[in-house]
Amino acid sequence: MLRVAVITGAARRLGAATARMLHREGFNVVVHCRASLAQAESLVATLNADRAHSAVVLQTDLSSPSALQSFAGQAAGCWGRVDVLVNNASTFYPGSIENVTSEDWEALTASNLRTPFFLVQALLPSLRAARGCVVNMADIHGERGLPGYPVYSIAKAGLVAMTKILARELAPLVRVNAVAPGAILWPEGDMGDTEKQAVLQKVALQRCGREDDIAKAIRYLVLDADYVTGQILTVDGGRLLFS
Repeated sequence: MLRVAVITGAARRLGAATARMLHREGFNVVVHCRASLAQAESLVATLNADRAHSAVVLQTDLSSPSALQSFAGQAAGCWGRVDVLVNNASTFYPGSIENVTSEDWEALTASNLRTPFFLVQALLPSLRAARGCVVNMADIHGERGLPGYPVYSIAKAGLVAMTKILARELAPLVRVNAVAPGAILWPEGDMGDTEKQAVLQKVALQRCGREDDIAKAIRYLVLDADYVTGQILTVDGGRLLFS
């Protein structure tokens, strides 16, 4: 049976790992990207080489309401259905409270909270028709704020709350859950070995996670969790066990 998954921010890193995982499980995948078109096209070419006509790229800036609506229509039209929406796309950068601007607030809350909400809304007819599910990419810092990243942490906390209320609002036809990663991939840019080691000292398993740790958690919520909704699955190697 044809099943279709839409993954935002799927050109690289966790989104790409999720696209590959769901594709291996037989899903056709819509790979969304904003700027990383070459990487998205390379991923889709690899997937289509494995199974013809099973993956497409849709490039757009989902922070634009009109672009979001257009994207949702295109995504639903690719194969005539949407079974799974993975809200993975995220903006992440620091900003002290003293220096945060309204533009920072808008950028961080738009990608991490507003866009996931309105994308669920736009794809809701398809998700209901398929008795599908939504998986949001939360963060352990939605529960325990990350110092120096107040707006990002606030936005992820909002995404956690959104996951729970939408699970209630959309039941019984659509399940809504989230995955909250801990130290999985180091942030892009400079991060010294000393800083990395300080993070790992507060991880019970004493190591960084892997992309597939998140992809497998999403796979579970999509395929093996028919009686699970409104839950935040933390995948952090035990980071939240420490203060």
